Amino acid sequence: MEYLSDIASLINSTLRISTPLVFAAMAGLFAERSGVIDFGLEGKMLAAAFVSAVGSYFFGNPWLGLFLAIIACVGLSMLHGFASVTHKGDQVVSCVAINILMIGLTTALAAAWFGQAGLTPTLGNDERFLEITLPFANSIRDVPILGIIYSDILSGHYIFVYIAYLIVPVVFWIVFKTSFGLRLRAVGENPSAVDTAGINVFSMRYKALAINGILIAFAGAYLSTAVNANFFREMSAGRGYLALAALIFGKWHPKTALIACLLFGFTDALQIRLQGVELPTIGTIPVQLIQAIPYVLTVILLAGFVGKAMAPKAIGQPYIKER
Repeated sequence: MEYLSDIASLINSTLRISTPLVFAAMAGLFAERSGVIDFGLEGKMLAAAFVSAVGSYFFGNPWLGLFLAIIACVGLSMLHGFASVTHKGDQVVSCVAINILMIGLTTALAAAWFGQAGLTPTLGNDERFLEITLPFANSIRDVPILGIIYSDILSGHYIFVYIAYLIVPVVFWIVFKTSFGLRLRAVGENPSAVDTAGINVFSMRYKALAINGILIAFAGAYLSTAVNANFFREMSAGRGYLALAALIFGKWHPKTALIACLLFGFTDALQIRLQGVELPTIGTIPVQLIQAIPYVLTVILLAGFVGKAMAPKAIGQPYIKER
């Protein structure tokens, strides 16, 4: 039964590690389905992590910290929209600017406010989100198979984990089953036709970016007020880029993007467990090589599948309204 516990632990870690990727991928889906490139997921995730940690520390309430993170990320999304939708600037340049700004600004503010190099104070239990133990999880732990699934895999997660996987079918329903979703996809495919039909292209893209900001805020807050109890420099660690890769690999569809996020999460969880393991005739694998596994997988998947993924036709193209 020990191997079952190891498998359960690996699955549990996969779900936790994949959570910020799922939020970020769903955020990117709304932006890019509307025709707006969003490489700024990394910077917005970093901003959300910083603001939520600082807000939770000063106000003693992690929910308030999350709310402030949402405001910050929606504001950054609106800034991106102002530059690339209203003023029709280069969308990639706008995203890169947001990423660079947040990397420097969060570190500088942490140093100025708390006197630490890119760190915020450690949050107490009342100032952060704690793990949730599901009802009867401890009492049925010894039940074969079902007990392990319920107690060791499904129970003991932060509330963000449950929200992340519940939100995927909601995103699918909104994007593919509602009139809003139909307009969203149409704006990303043929904005001229949408405009002719009387739908405001700019308004739709701003709405998509607002939803984008809300979802990415959950990813950042999860990192600093749940998994960790503070913010540290560049704690997003490339997760925004991985989420974007998962979105591309998933062909801008919630279900396949989720699978890609879980795959990246699995490789990350696996590399943590492989560190220090000695293989016959090979010996101990260098830690740096093991840590590179998720990123190598990203390159392989994108090199092998990105050519087959059809992006929204109007993505990255500023819409110029005909007079």
